[in-house]
Amino acid sequence: MPATPCVPCPLYADYRRLLDLAPALRVDVLGAGEAAPTRAQGWYSAVELAADPTALADALAGEESRIAAEHGKAPRPHVTASRLLHHYLWSVCVLIAGPWHLARRVPVIDGADLWMHAPTGDFALRPRAHSTLAGDDELRAELRASVVTHVEPLLTAFSGATRRGTRALWGMVTDDLASAVWYLGRMLGEESAAVAAAGAVLPGGTQPLLGAADFRLLRGEDGRGHPTRTRLGCCLYYAIRPDSACITCPRTPDEERLRRL
Repeated sequence: MPATPCVPCPLYADYRRLLDLAPALRVDVLGAGEAAPTRAQGWYSAVELAADPTALADALAGEESRIAAEHGKAPRPHVTASRLLHHYLWSVCVLIAGPWHLARRVPVIDGADLWMHAPTGDFALRPRAHSTLAGDDELRAELRASVVTHVEPLLTAFSGATRRGTRALWGMVTDDLASAVWYLGRMLGEESAAVAAAGAVLPGGTQPLLGAADFRLLRGEDGRGHPTRTRLGCCLYYAIRPDSACITCPRTPDEERLRRL
């Protein structure tokens, strides 16, 4: 089914609600007549990041500066690239999965309509079109397709800088899509429903997305269940903070996960 042009655009209401729910998402939603951010101000579209090595280098330099400011030293270049790609993938997955989770609308985000600010890592988005389908399976397939179409050029651009192959990069996308849906559920106070939704979106066998969401429950001494999953690949946060691997990292054992939870 072709995407519906966003005039008038119900996505604006979806994104207002999403931004209220998701404090970790740093994005400015542009109105239809609002001027696009400019390269001179340090903003680069996804198209530019994917096609222009200078734009990508500027974005990587911004990420390196932010990490150094927060942690006291700059990481190795491939760690910087992996962290920036993870930030981009998670953000765009929330931007696409948010309206799907909230209102059964799948945004179609063209690479020319999403910008990243190299100095801060913030985003600007101009909503234009979305898809709505009656069937749940069809809508989940549309969600996966929208994510894949948007991120594929970025993965090609980041492959050299991250020193990761195609399979590992699609594993990152899978992880960040699962994480985005999970995050939305936690923010809504509907974690169990979101875990089930992520499992339905990512059941496995949905190439090029790898594997499944594969959530499981950890039970504490009080018998309470805590959803968790193990990432298909490492986001390399441990390379910046050796004492603090992510809670879903393959390096983090279940005992440590329960302690943190």
